[in-house]
Amino acid sequence: MQHAISRLFFGLAMAVLVSASATSAPAEETTIAVAANFTSAAKRLGAAFEASSGHRVVFSFGSTGQLYAQIAHGAPFDAFLAADEARPERAVADDLGVEGTRFTYAIGVLVLWSADPDRIDGTPAVLSDPTLRHVAIANPATAPYGAAAIETMRALGVLEGLESRLVAGKSISQTYQFVATGNAPVGFIAASQVKVDDTGSHWAVPEDMHGPLRQDAVLLEHGRDNEAAKAFLEFLRGAEAVKMIEELGYRAPRDD
Repeated sequence: MQHAISRLFFGLAMAVLVSASATSAPAEETTIAVAANFTSAAKRLGAAFEASSGHRVVFSFGSTGQLYAQIAHGAPFDAFLAADEARPERAVADDLGVEGTRFTYAIGVLVLWSADPDRIDGTPAVLSDPTLRHVAIANPATAPYGAAAIETMRALGVLEGLESRLVAGKSISQTYQFVATGNAPVGFIAASQVKVDDTGSHWAVPEDMHGPLRQDAVLLEHGRDNEAAKAFLEFLRGAEAVKMIEELGYRAPRDD
């Protein structure tokens, strides 16, 4: 119900924001801050959006916490696609985001992944291997996927034994690189990264082992009058974008 109401408010807010320039708005450029786990998806969505709208979109990728810090310090982003709900909500509370424009654009899926196709047998058993050198995770203080990894290991009862072997990337992208290059034999990454790579071996983490990775977007005050930013957020909620998001390893948001 809460998310259904949020989606209603988003629609009303966006209608008000675009009403003054609904006819023949010229093409514009927008710069959007995007959580690192959504890198591949954003690039595909951006290309489709540009082809259909004539607008140009430029993305800046990083961990959700790092991007929010940049926004709070005046970085000129027009919209924010986070990897959690908390930062976009805080952006609105701190008068950095436009009231009523926050919505969930994707729900992330966490996986334990190895570049070695024989390393993970479809279960988390490898985490109990005493010879396992390292486990890569994204920094749990700034990346929601990293926090979800910690919750998962705690739920499995292996966190205490692994704490000294954890290596943290600045973002989920760097975490992926740790594992892809063999610097860490296994690591917790986004399912979307496995979709792109489609190599190695993995275990899909059950959703009840960590809090939901509900990823929210919000129009920022800097982009309040940017037609390209508003159009991109509208595009993100459409059927074409939702289909692409699901194909890339995310779950579609629901009004629950």
